[in-house]
Amino acid sequence: MKLKTKDGGWNPYFAGALVGILAILSVYATTALMGKTNYIGASTTFVRAVGFVEQVFASEHVASNAYFAATKIKVDWQFMLVIGIFLGALISSLTDKSFKLEKVPPIWQERFGSSLAKRGVGAFLGGIVAMIGARLADGCPSGHGLSGMMQLSASSFVALALFFAAGVLTAAIVYKRRAS
Repeated sequence: MKLKTKDGGWNPYFAGALVGILAILSVYATTALMGKTNYIGASTTFVRAVGFVEQVFASEHVASNAYFAATKIKVDWQFMLVIGIFLGALISSLTDKSFKLEKVPPIWQERFGSSLAKRGVGAFLGGIVAMIGARLADGCPSGHGLSGMMQLSASSFVALALFFAAGVLTAAIVYKRRAS
C-alpha cells in the first residue's frame, strides 16, 4: 500500500487504517488506565470549551448549570484528542505541502463572493446547527462513525447515514451550480 497519492496527499486507505487503529487503542487505553470504556468523540469537548470561556465571564452560571455539574469542565483525553486533530491536520498539510492560507475557500468565493464577514457568519451559523444536531443525536459524526460503527450500533449507522445525507443536501443547496 502506498502511503501517498499521485498528487502527494495521504492515501485515504492508509489514513483510514490509522484512524481505526486509533479508535481501538483509545478504547483499550481508557479501559486499562481509567477503568471505564470511553469512545472517540468530539462534540462534548466543544461544549466543555464553551464552559471554560463562560467561567471567565459568568462563573456563577457555570457553577449552577446542571449540565456542567454533571459533565465537569476539564481538560481530559478527549479534549487533548481535539487539539491533536487540529495539530495532526496542520502537520499533515505541512508535510505534504498542501497547506495554504486563504481568505475564503474558492468554492465559497465562486458562489458568495470574497467577503470574509459573510464567510465568518456562515461558518458560525453552520457550526451552531451542527452542534445542535450532534447534541440531539447524542453524539457527533466522529463519535457515531468511529465509535458507534466499531460497536455495530444500529443507531450509529442511522445517525451517520443522516449526517451524510444532510451534508450532501446542504452542499447541493448552498453550492448549487448555475447552468451555463
